[in-house]
Amino acid sequence: MNEPAHRPGASGREHLRTAARVVVKIGSSSLTTAQGGIDDPRLEALVAVLAERRTAGREVVLVSSGAIAAGLAPLGLERRPRDLASQQAAASVGQGLLLARYTAAFAAAGLTVGQVLLTADDVVRRSHYGNAQRTLDRLLALGVVPVVNENDTVATHEIRFGDNDRLAALVAHLVRADALVLLSDVDALYDAPPQRPGARRIPQVLGPDDLDGVRIGSTGSGVGTGGMTTKVQAAHIAVSAGVPTLVTSAALAAEALAGSDVGTWFPVPPGSRGRRRSSRMLWLAHAAAPAGRLQLDEGAVRAVLDRRSSLLPAGLTAVHGDFRAGDPVDLVDGNGHALARGLVNYSSEELPAMLGRTTRDLAGEWGPGYEREVVHRDHLVLLPGGGAAPR
Repeated sequence: MNEPAHRPGASGREHLRTAARVVVKIGSSSLTTAQGGIDDPRLEALVAVLAERRTAGREVVLVSSGAIAAGLAPLGLERRPRDLASQQAAASVGQGLLLARYTAAFAAAGLTVGQVLLTADDVVRRSHYGNAQRTLDRLLALGVVPVVNENDTVATHEIRFGDNDRLAALVAHLVRADALVLLSDVDALYDAPPQRPGARRIPQVLGPDDLDGVRIGSTGSGVGTGGMTTKVQAAHIAVSAGVPTLVTSAALAAEALAGSDVGTWFPVPPGSRGRRRSSRMLWLAHAAAPAGRLQLDEGAVRAVLDRRSSLLPAGLTAVHGDFRAGDPVDLVDGNGHALARGLVNYSSEELPAMLGRTTRDLAGEWGPGYEREVVHRDHLVLLPGGGAAPR
């Protein structure tokens, strides 16, 4: 694989060397064998790198995949199961095994680990968010290395993050991390499949435009759910939260944390430094799966995009999908283009009878409970590419 003659992006990486608090995410395929089960030498190599950093006085939060993969071999499963119940069973067996290996490996360096299992609710609901944040802050203050994973044993499809890359990005926001490092089997993002002759590493990504025309592949592993696509998505989430991100391989973890020119670096644009979106809004924009679609008329499109207004029943022309109050839904224009995403205040059964009607009319006919927005502006985010409303 060839390197470009000019290699931008090395500057800024020294931030990783001096960062006081770093979140490091490791994928299943970098911790387990293809047949399932934990690969002890690779796990211990990662722990050695993180332990060295922690004993030097810098804080580390480890987001670790691998629970489901670690449970495959003990359960006699040849590959990751597709049904949720079997995934939960494998996670139940594998999570204990994985944490035991981490506990022993970090203990050899004189460090204690603490397990933190999260679901999406824990980073988007205000009360849960505060509890998770206080727990992680206290663990770090006590010198403990938190080991975070999605709570696969109880998470349902509706409340899953979908992959631990996005979980890591939200955790980085939750703990106010100085940087995020996403580790896998691939050493960087490339402008073509890495195994192809002439493929070049992309040292730095300043924004989505830098990836125009780049075909990003997915994982070839049978034990994980992520891939380079999810890492790029997670990097954009983290950067939008003010956290610079590096994507590289587990084999280069030491070089990455030392600030060396490895992997692909996603810096925070200078103009956006200091701006931190709420964790709920980050989840809504980047990780929530919409349960339905609300079609808006032209006036509602302008109100939502230009004035950042709440969505009212009068601006609705159609309802698609099956959802309950509180579910995420996409707001689309007359052509079906998704402009925004929000948490809806009504179910898909209630809304059809409300199309085009004012809240005053609805309240007069059905009671004061219907004098409220379909989607409140505080629970609504514009989607990338939504643009400004047509005039």
